[in-house]
Amino acid sequence: MLLTIDVGNTNISMGILDGDKIIGRYRLMTETIRTSDEYGFFITTFLNTLHVSETQIEDVIISSVVPKLMYSLTSAIIKYIHKTPMIVSNELKMEIQLDTQAPSSIGADRIVNTSYAWRTFHTSCIIVDFGTATTYDYIDKNGVFKYVVIQPGLGISLNALTAKAAKLPEIEIARPKSILGTNTIEGMQAGVVYGYIGSVDYIIKTMKEQLNDPECMVIATGGLGKVIAKEAKEIHEYDEDIAYKGMKILYDMNKG
Repeated sequence: MLLTIDVGNTNISMGILDGDKIIGRYRLMTETIRTSDEYGFFITTFLNTLHVSETQIEDVIISSVVPKLMYSLTSAIIKYIHKTPMIVSNELKMEIQLDTQAPSSIGADRIVNTSYAWRTFHTSCIIVDFGTATTYDYIDKNGVFKYVVIQPGLGISLNALTAKAAKLPEIEIARPKSILGTNTIEGMQAGVVYGYIGSVDYIIKTMKEQLNDPECMVIATGGLGKVIAKEAKEIHEYDEDIAYKGMKILYDMNKG
């Protein structure tokens, strides 16, 4: 079994794969001040809920965009799983090519996402990842990662609204029945969610036009993506497990 760990700015998501099948998922908030023993507790708890022993974990791979917590996390894996994890970076062997001005600055999450997209579809793709920020990564029909758009995430947009408007309450991110809100909460949900759907569709449509690639495949992922992907006309497919699957692809290419 392979333990895959996706460290984002908001959440740390863990998935266990038995072959290519994901048999369990676990998520906790990202905190940079946790000790290795705390991470060890979370990891072993995750394994215990699935009735999986640490001896059944053959290896571990981590994709992280939060360098500050990597020492504690990797120490926990070594101490509790007795494995030295593989770390996703631009130095790994991969099927895609990184053709940007600064390949070393490309986040591990985006390497994982585009690796999955290319292996799965073998065509040009835009991968939309709804996280703390929403990223739009373009990979062309030859597997070359060339362009990116980065947008403030849905959660950030809502937090900015409630933080700067004293009388507006904190609300759940949910799509209301209509864009025509009949109260403050529905009005906020309508503005944030429908406004975000519109911006997502516009960004994707404009990317396709400027790339001259109207048939480009568009795949969405990320925790907040479910709310948007169902409504955005430009998104073809949503898959919450792209990170785990992409890490499995990179692991298989680099193990040993």
